[in-house]
Amino acid sequence: METIALPNGRVLEYLLDGPADGPALLVHHGTPGGAVRIPPVFAAAARHGLRTILAGRPGYGASTPRPERGIADVAPDVEILLDALGVDDFLTLGWSGGGPHALACAALLPQRCRGVALLAGVAPHDGQGLDFSAGMCADNVAEFGFAAEGRAALEPLLIQAAPAMATVTAEALTASPSDVFCDADRRAMADGLDSFMIEVASHGVSSGIAGWRDDDLAFVSGWGFELERVTCPVAVWHGTDDLMVPVGHGRWLGDHLTHAEVHVRPGHGHVSLLNESEAILAWLIGAAGAPPERTGSVG
Repeated sequence: METIALPNGRVLEYLLDGPADGPALLVHHGTPGGAVRIPPVFAAAARHGLRTILAGRPGYGASTPRPERGIADVAPDVEILLDALGVDDFLTLGWSGGGPHALACAALLPQRCRGVALLAGVAPHDGQGLDFSAGMCADNVAEFGFAAEGRAALEPLLIQAAPAMATVTAEALTASPSDVFCDADRRAMADGLDSFMIEVASHGVSSGIAGWRDDDLAFVSGWGFELERVTCPVAVWHGTDDLMVPVGHGRWLGDHLTHAEVHVRPGHGHVSLLNESEAILAWLIGAAGAPPERTGSVG
């Protein structure tokens, strides 16, 4: 991992992978998270010759906290990092809580972003016609509920949960309540993604709860941009069995993004969907040159 000093005195932690001269893929991690490799995404990107860039949002790892940040605030940080790395344009991918941040980069850096892939991305909390918590696991319903009440209500919940997050084991993941991980998620973790989930959880609280807290508060606030500003091609990928961010979020986003295709994957969950990274990146690379003419569902 590396860091870059931002003009306002903050530090941003990031990691790089792949050829220095490859097309850039900007990856946005989930919540909690940080600058941790997502194995299926990074492996697929390497096969496609992409240069992968993943920055830890403020408050995660070595990235300086930025209280009261919004979703849109990711764009200026990313722009500084891209400039420093000599990157002119990029593709972007956001998993889970990274989804809104990927959309922010597409909306607010339109001359540079060539395409977006959303994997189990979170939809706006106040999305018209969206039942935000329908089908969502009880833990996430409670977390978003406290976030909607504000920082004072949310912080005690996260402080209480952080020690278990920091020391989570494969056995603890297996023992998670049945409404958190579907069968496909449990199989994916048993096949090797448990080590990734452990690393991302521990890194996500390694510097405290600031990153996690500020992500949650940003999700339930206005995102700071209109979805109509996303004019590049978008692929919305979601599993039907996702219990953490239910498939209704993906369908809602597909209905409200102008140049989107929705890829609903039967039987996939929140974690197992990462194993679709090869197909997702192939779509993203192929679509980047020509936005779809219509919004629709495939697969």
